[in-house]
Amino acid sequence: MSRFPQAAFTLSVAAPAQFPPDSGAEVAFAGRSNAGKSSALNALCERNALARTSKLPGRTRLLNYFDLGAGRRIVDLPGYGFAKVSDAERRQWVMLIDALRGRASLAGLMLIIDSRRGVLEEDLEFVAWADPSRLPVHVLLAKSDKLKQAEKSKALRDAKKALSTDVGVHLFSAHGGEGVREAQNALIGMLKEETPVE
Repeated sequence: MSRFPQAAFTLSVAAPAQFPPDSGAEVAFAGRSNAGKSSALNALCERNALARTSKLPGRTRLLNYFDLGAGRRIVDLPGYGFAKVSDAERRQWVMLIDALRGRASLAGLMLIIDSRRGVLEEDLEFVAWADPSRLPVHVLLAKSDKLKQAEKSKALRDAKKALSTDVGVHLFSAHGGEGVREAQNALIGMLKEETPVE
């Protein structure tokens, strides 16, 4: 049985005035364009098409909210990095993401990083945006099924070295299933609504 049986898309936000009421708890999902963010969201919620996936970078251009029930939400942020978007769209993203950081309901950040590329400067900037001393941050090293065992070990070791000791990190594969339960536990811990299950 799904740990998030009520998961459902609720709305897309293009301006701060469109945010849902600032109550309950929400966790932001962020990552570079095409890092596997939508696939990770689907895997955690155990739904095949909850979030749309695409091989084209930059498909998520708004903040997309997903209701998990009981006042809990996921907010899927636009991918950052090499997506081909206009300067105006980039400015809109910055405005929205800055407004999101000021919400009392923001309970944590789930950062999806392609394990084959490692932690990049833009990823570290997003960790700083969340400020792990203020908000829990957990990194999923996605697409781990594409690495050999020695490569997995190196990717995890390098990520831990690059990230703050306050940041949780583990290998993750939306398609192979590696780390899905651990990621669900991290998400639930941020939402503070349920005791994590081993």
